[in-house]
Amino acid sequence: MSRARPLAALAVPLMTATILAAPAAAAPVPAAVPIPSTARTGAARPVSTLVDIRAAHHRGLDRLVFEFRGPLPATRRASYVSSLIADGSGNRVQVAGDAILQVRFGHAVGHDSRGAGTYGPTRETYPLPGVIQVVNAGDFEGVLSFGVGLSRRTPYRMYTLTHPNRVVIDIKTPFRTVPVKTFLHNSRAYAAGREPYTVAVRRPVIPPATARGALQRLFAGPTRAEYARGLRFVNSKATGFSSLTVRDGVARVRLTGKITSGGSTYTIADQITPTLKQFPGIRWVKIYDRFGRTQHPTGRSDSIPSSLEP
Repeated sequence: MSRARPLAALAVPLMTATILAAPAAAAPVPAAVPIPSTARTGAARPVSTLVDIRAAHHRGLDRLVFEFRGPLPATRRASYVSSLIADGSGNRVQVAGDAILQVRFGHAVGHDSRGAGTYGPTRETYPLPGVIQVVNAGDFEGVLSFGVGLSRRTPYRMYTLTHPNRVVIDIKTPFRTVPVKTFLHNSRAYAAGREPYTVAVRRPVIPPATARGALQRLFAGPTRAEYARGLRFVNSKATGFSSLTVRDGVARVRLTGKITSGGSTYTIADQITPTLKQFPGIRWVKIYDRFGRTQHPTGRSDSIPSSLEP
């Protein structure tokens, strides 16, 4: 077997416009901006520094924990929003999920005096029933904000714990999920020219829209542990999908964003196609660009837009 053409987006650095190297910041957020020092403002209250974000499923809920060094943030707010907007820039931040819970901490930072992050990835994926992603939306002038991508909008409760100082959000999961597969890019196998170049990982989704749920989880990318194994989501500059329909064995997916192969033989289509074909009712997959174009819109065959050709 001949060695595959190198995937340009896998060259160092790993994070490019083609690879959504989650967990990492895939949407632009403002650079860390230190808040004014107490010497200049006369403020006596120490700043809260975020040192960890973690999430886990418990019976009937997903628990999201923000751990801080120093005092608890002076203000703590959470609310559902229709879209996530980055502090400072005003840019829209992409978050996977059917609901977005915005979380904001006042008089808090997520970086040290040199501007280096203190809590881990700014975009992290979780294989939980409710919580899909936690994405940073700003670390700007003493306000630290995040968007939590959820599979469904449900009630939640925010409270604090001490020793260590934590802000906890319990998000109810009053629904049944079923396991499905999401196919991610195996960057190590691709670099070695060793097929297959995709690896299946398991994700919980809410029935009956299991195909849509699997595709949504694909766009969330790998978890931190999966990323460490070399798994990636090759997004080909797609920002998401606007529609998915299935009829007569044909799945039709319309992508958003200015999609392009970037000259690579491996694209987002190589992940979408197996992710959808795992379902018995889908035999062919037709992928459309944002303008509704694909090379073979009719007939029983797979199809991709010309922009995804090498």
